[in-house]
Amino acid sequence: MAHATPRVAVLVENLYQEMEVWYPILRFQEAGAKVTIFGPEKTRYTSKLGYPVQADEAASAARAADFDVVVVPGGFAPDLMRTCKPMVSFVREMHEQGKIVAAICHGTWLLASAGALKGRRATGAPSIVDDICNAGASYEDAEVVRDGNLITSRKPADIPAFSAAILHAVSDQFGRPSWF
Repeated sequence: MAHATPRVAVLVENLYQEMEVWYPILRFQEAGAKVTIFGPEKTRYTSKLGYPVQADEAASAARAADFDVVVVPGGFAPDLMRTCKPMVSFVREMHEQGKIVAAICHGTWLLASAGALKGRRATGAPSIVDDICNAGASYEDAEVVRDGNLITSRKPADIPAFSAAILHAVSDQFGRPSWF
């Protein structure tokens, strides 16, 4: 790890699932991580229920070398994220560099677009099982699946296990730092 404090990128787009964005942001801030929110543009995005989130930066500014973790939340947002080349490239670069790549629910769609699922074990929303398998992953119906640097979960009810798995993966790389 290049950073003394873990750096977490959270991706957002319109129609995001509220808990899948806000729970990880608050949990990682609480743990002392530096969280940066990226959208296609540096602007405000609205959840499925109308809750706003402000992107700190545009995805074109995201550099894998500057982060330890990327979190891809679900909702309908990942379908829009897949059309944002900088978001897809960022996730691909994080994966290629062996950084922690985490997705929940429909967020696994973005991992498919980034080529991060081939030959891996993964989970996601039940409605995208075919997409996960067609991207080359072995699907597992579990609250969280960790395959090396890849962490995936199925739905909002899995968020505590999802966030804990990410924190454990970061602590594995940081050697149980004081922030955990």
